[in-house]
Amino acid sequence: LEELLKSKKKILKVVRDETLEIKEKYGDERRTTVVAHGVKDFSMEDVIPNEQAIIVLTRDGYIKRLPPDTFKQQHRGGKGVMGLATKEEDVVEDLLVAMTHSDLLFFTTRGRVFKLKVYDVPQTSRTAKGMAIVNFLELGPSEKVSSILSLADLGDYKYLAMVTKSGTIKKVDIQDFESVRRSGLIAIKLRDEDALEWVKPSKGKEEMVLVSSKGQAIRFKETDVRGMGRVASGVRGMRLGRGDSVVSLGIVDSGMVNKGMLELLVVGKNGYGKRTNMKNFKVQHRGGSGIKAGKVTPKTGEIVYAQVSESVDERDLIVISEKGQVIRLAFGDIPVLGRATQGVRIMSFKEGGDSVASVTFI
Repeated sequence: LEELLKSKKKILKVVRDETLEIKEKYGDERRTTVVAHGVKDFSMEDVIPNEQAIIVLTRDGYIKRLPPDTFKQQHRGGKGVMGLATKEEDVVEDLLVAMTHSDLLFFTTRGRVFKLKVYDVPQTSRTAKGMAIVNFLELGPSEKVSSILSLADLGDYKYLAMVTKSGTIKKVDIQDFESVRRSGLIAIKLRDEDALEWVKPSKGKEEMVLVSSKGQAIRFKETDVRGMGRVASGVRGMRLGRGDSVVSLGIVDSGMVNKGMLELLVVGKNGYGKRTNMKNFKVQHRGGSGIKAGKVTPKTGEIVYAQVSESVDERDLIVISEKGQVIRLAFGDIPVLGRATQGVRIMSFKEGGDSVASVTFI
């Protein structure tokens, strides 16, 4: 040791040998980048991974974020798992799949729109209640979120089509919603006690499909509805009977309909569902009462969800009940039936008095 310490050359040789030994044993490619200039300020996107997430919103205004693998796939008619612990008399209202870096547009029943980042929604466990949406959006006393859209999914579209519960429809250029201030913007001027319930993107030359809770559906050309400003009230899209209301807005491509490539999925309140080819729904003029889309009976309950989808769709459905029960099943497990039929049971309930509250694709 003394000989080593007396010789600078020997010390450097030991250092070299040990360094080479460490390099050979632990050496790998550099994981960081060396830059010649200073590092700029970090943003939230720099420290949050951009990954898929499920946004869950309840009727009473509680919101949370979940990973997409929270719910495993099951077969049609299964009982599912507990997916969301809601407070008493609360139900799940909406589910949306988006990337964590995306901007979300929140449309409210009072016809206003707000913007929020997906990562600003707190991620919680599957059975947690979430946080009140009023902590993130400046909502009025009786104002609720009715539709959520991800801006990242709107690049190929020109308009946002809006439908109220009484059947009024309008479309607005998407560019009118590029800058949404914190206090929100007016998206539609509502009449009387009406409420904005449905908002979907469109390309301007497609067809629109409205479905009502009593089982009626109307299909008409999008050109029947001209583009309007944000503060316009809109025009009549569907004539509704007493006690009826709109439960769905669909935007479809006429070419795909004529080729039999699109189907209408309807789900009843009591857990019954079916698929019907869109060729069975003829094109009508805007403002009519439509034709039968499903046979509504006490066994099926009123229609609570309807969605136009491709006939061959590899996505899954997540169905959530009013008491927080969840089932995930393949879209292909639901049978294709005629227009005026009841459908088959797609969800059984663990508790009496439970019913379907929300359905979404994932």
